Amino acid sequence: MTLSADKTPQAVTRRASAAPRFMLSSLALALACALSAAPDAAIAQSAAVSINIGAQPLGDALMQWAAQTKVRVFYAPDVVAGLSTRGLSGSLAPEEALRGLLQGTGVAYRWQGDSIILTRDGGVTSLAPVTVLGNSDPSVTEGTGSYTTPASSAATGLTLSLRETPQSVSVVTRQRIEDQNLRSLDEVMGNVVGVQVVSEDSDRTDFWSRGFYIDSLQYDGVPTTIGLSMYGESDNDSFIYDRIEVVRGATGLMTGAGNPGASINLVRKHANSKTFTGSVSAGFGSWNQYRGTVDMSTPLNEEGTVRARMVALYQGRDSYIDLYHANKKVFYGVIDADLTPNTRLSVGADYQDKRPRGSTWGSLPVVFSDGTQTDWRRSKTTAADWTYWHTTNQTMFATLSHRFENDWEVKADWSQRKSKYDAKLLYLYGALDRETGTGLRALPGYWNSYAQQTSLDLQVKGPFNLLGRKHEVVVGAMRSRYGEDFYRYGFDSSTLASTGNFYQWDGSFAQPTWTASTLRDTVTHQTGTYGAVRWSLTDNLTAITGGRYATWKSKSDTRDQKDSQFIPYAGVVYDINDTYSTYVSYTDIFQPQDNRDRNGTYLDPVQGKNYEIGVKGEYLDGRLNTSIALFKVKQSKVAVLDGDALVPGSFEQAYTTADGVTTKGVELEVSGQLAPGWNAYAGGTYYTSRDADGVSVNTERPRAMAKLFTTYRLPGDWNKLTVGGGVNWQISTYSEVSAAGGTVTAKQKAYAIYNLMARYDFNSTLSAQVNLNNLFDKKYYLGGVANQVYYGEPRSVFVNLTAKF
Repeated sequence: MTLSADKTPQAVTRRASAAPRFMLSSLALALACALSAAPDAAIAQSAAVSINIGAQPLGDALMQWAAQTKVRVFYAPDVVAGLSTRGLSGSLAPEEALRGLLQGTGVAYRWQGDSIILTRDGGVTSLAPVTVLGNSDPSVTEGTGSYTTPASSAATGLTLSLRETPQSVSVVTRQRIEDQNLRSLDEVMGNVVGVQVVSEDSDRTDFWSRGFYIDSLQYDGVPTTIGLSMYGESDNDSFIYDRIEVVRGATGLMTGAGNPGASINLVRKHANSKTFTGSVSAGFGSWNQYRGTVDMSTPLNEEGTVRARMVALYQGRDSYIDLYHANKKVFYGVIDADLTPNTRLSVGADYQDKRPRGSTWGSLPVVFSDGTQTDWRRSKTTAADWTYWHTTNQTMFATLSHRFENDWEVKADWSQRKSKYDAKLLYLYGALDRETGTGLRALPGYWNSYAQQTSLDLQVKGPFNLLGRKHEVVVGAMRSRYGEDFYRYGFDSSTLASTGNFYQWDGSFAQPTWTASTLRDTVTHQTGTYGAVRWSLTDNLTAITGGRYATWKSKSDTRDQKDSQFIPYAGVVYDINDTYSTYVSYTDIFQPQDNRDRNGTYLDPVQGKNYEIGVKGEYLDGRLNTSIALFKVKQSKVAVLDGDALVPGSFEQAYTTADGVTTKGVELEVSGQLAPGWNAYAGGTYYTSRDADGVSVNTERPRAMAKLFTTYRLPGDWNKLTVGGGVNWQISTYSEVSAAGGTVTAKQKAYAIYNLMARYDFNSTLSAQVNLNNLFDKKYYLGGVANQVYYGEPRSVFVNLTAKF
């Protein structure tokens, strides 16, 4: 389609503002980009930008065009209804790219001031009543096709670019989740720089960062207390989230507890479309995996000011581990209503239910009784044919936000999360004789647990002027109540069978006779008030100062504890030039612990200090971000494994504490678009961790890791094909374990896991993708507890077919 010269007004000579304003929010009457921009004639006609837009419905393609060119575009819903584009990629001028997208669609465009107006067949549509939807979150990644985000508020509560944030922040975007087929939180975390995923058994997964356990989890920025692994939250399905943010280092300002590892923030999808749109997919893979998903958005009124989104999926799979099978159901729904142009109400709920059978409790012995290291086939199990570990998580949430004319914003978040698990398991332990396969003993376990957390978070933020400069402030208050009822059943030991020869173990172990249960009731109250100010000291120098006053009170049958702490925060960012900034940050560490020692006593809270200094870079108008950080953490009362000791009366791993622990290291990260059609994520971590005597602690955690994944959409006639691949590498580790005659060292050699992917767009609505993981079928440990190891997944393949409408 050719646009005649008389339809291009002289208004195109106006210059764009470079300041971020709005993110894309609607596929209907208003479609706006995150950075308000109206290019002047030279920029609009000749200055090239990186364009990477695949074949898809025209409305989706225009959203990506607006995000990548920073030009706002307006149209009525019927202008793009039913239309599609084959997409394009390369270094193109914004107007040239737009013409390519619209070619053959019958849609015309014209400049109107700072924006593009679209009409059908060159007609003129009056857009006087059109307003831009109030989705002011510039962090949204869905539909951008990017591996990075323009902004995040996860670290400080202030909406800042990654370069402006004086901490290490990783964002796993919607596009990357789909490219790597990262279907659960543990799969996502396994592909984040500096994070180690540790599987204790078939259904419990822990996360570690910089050598520290991660127990800080947020939903849309609201902290939760419910444990990650016992209730299955580490296996949360990623399909309902727009992105997953990971702030490494202490995050006490926003989470209430300054754990030096990291904080995870799960950000939900929202209903941002004013037209009916959606997708369905079906996939299958190794070990009889099958998965089906539905994601639909629709307006609920003619104006599109009230919108709904519904997400559902069902997944089933066997496993490389004998006896194991799991089904998962997920439902998510949200209604987003623009009560006024500046006021938005979001109300929603999600439900995740996982029902595995053949679940293991613990893992395989790492050494024989004579001290030699074992080497099991990866399908070997310690489960019985009656074991299971069912988990259910239900959440209701509501968010009300209002933006005033002076750019101040007030927001209230309420959420209630109910979780439960029902588990019958079998733990095998003891000294295994290498010759006879005997020596293991069995401990059955049967539990029901119910947990509920209710949280309320109020936040106000905005700009203010002082001494002739513009600054930003955020203040907030949070309160939560967490209650848990834990039922533990006994068993008749006279009905307990012998394990026999473990080499012949096939799970046919008789279930014992269960006896009455005992109840452990726990109630935890947390409150927090926080605030931070971003001071603009000069044009190139900003400082963030603030803190959080947190109170924590927990009462149960076994302990009654309370504590309070002020957690200060400080950071300074200096812009070296238009591309690079250097920063330094400091925060205190205060972290209550749920770990117990070999006497059954809970450990005292961890306390310490966290320092970080680094350099960040931002390229291609924010489409590529880089960072290098040096960090140092000083702590006391740090939990470390107490050999293979257990908490009395349980098979819970016992811990002891180490004082004067100093951890220091370096991290590098690259995320975003290297060139048109070429996305990449890469990074590495190296650190040391020693106590006051210079002895290494937590040696089972890898001191060095590197992760890489990249995709490339082929140009020209091959532009329907996207190919990609990556590698995750970690250095060797070791741990001290008990054996006959004393302690021996069990080792994990350094290893690398290679992965590949390819996607083909048959047309604008239908695509197929294949992911091949662990290409060379590497055998490695993914975790374990005490004297045990859990093997990582062998080579696997998954094929997925997706249709968009």
